[in-house]
Amino acid sequence: MTDHSSPASGSRTLAFIGGGNMARSLIGGLIARGAQADAIRVAEPVDALRDALADDLGVATFAGNADAAGDADVWVLAVKPQVMRAVCEGLAAIAQRRRPLLISIAAGITAAQLERWLGGGVAVVRCMPNTPALLGAGVTGLFANAHVDAEARALAQALLASAGETVWIDDEARMDAVTAVSGSGPAYVFLLAEAMEAAARAEGLPDAAARTLVLQTVLGAARMLTESDEAPAELRRRVTSPGGTTQAAIETFEHGGLRELVAAAIRAATERGRQLSAANDDAA
Repeated sequence: MTDHSSPASGSRTLAFIGGGNMARSLIGGLIARGAQADAIRVAEPVDALRDALADDLGVATFAGNADAAGDADVWVLAVKPQVMRAVCEGLAAIAQRRRPLLISIAAGITAAQLERWLGGGVAVVRCMPNTPALLGAGVTGLFANAHVDAEARALAQALLASAGETVWIDDEARMDAVTAVSGSGPAYVFLLAEAMEAAARAEGLPDAAARTLVLQTVLGAARMLTESDEAPAELRRRVTSPGGTTQAAIETFEHGGLRELVAAAIRAATERGRQLSAANDDAA
């Protein structure tokens, strides 16, 4: 493999297999951080998406996976888990010849599965970004198999850092929990905001006021969490005056089993990730 110092620099080429929203976000982030557009190629079967990537980002686009991956040093697999096996097996011969660094963002598909489908001996980094990556405000959990050296780890981290923070996971068995917590996590916040808006309207607030109050409250709370060194429990304690309105609400959440419900939800998402792995590999 070629130099791993930074994504899509020098003589290195980077191929995205799949050109959906997450791929587009990563590509845009890379280019904004100095990557060369002419070193990035994208395989995308949908004509409109392919044309938009070429027009908006200046990258080379292809209808076929092999055309994009054929001379690339790094492959980013950005396709749905259900089609990942077929995609990998279709690229196996090229993978054996080029030995690229493979980066997968598919939920539930293990590094061992990816390596086997590609013929073995391939450096694989499995990662799970989340949708705030579209704003450069995401977080990504990463796991590297034994074929990934220190330079390749640095390259994978630099690529995913274009979408936000990164966290390395040493035990791949915990990647399904990463998916459950951060990959699916934005939807949990959206659900809370949805419920808060509905409750605000039920209390008589106009729609526009309810929306503004909820959105700015979620935004402000998120900033306090990320910009403070304090634990969430301490921040909660500081705004919960004894006998006050906040305490009344918090006690209602606690009596309703909010903590247990959140734990059960994350457990269900974790188990679903494991099921995706098993469902897409009859050889597992």
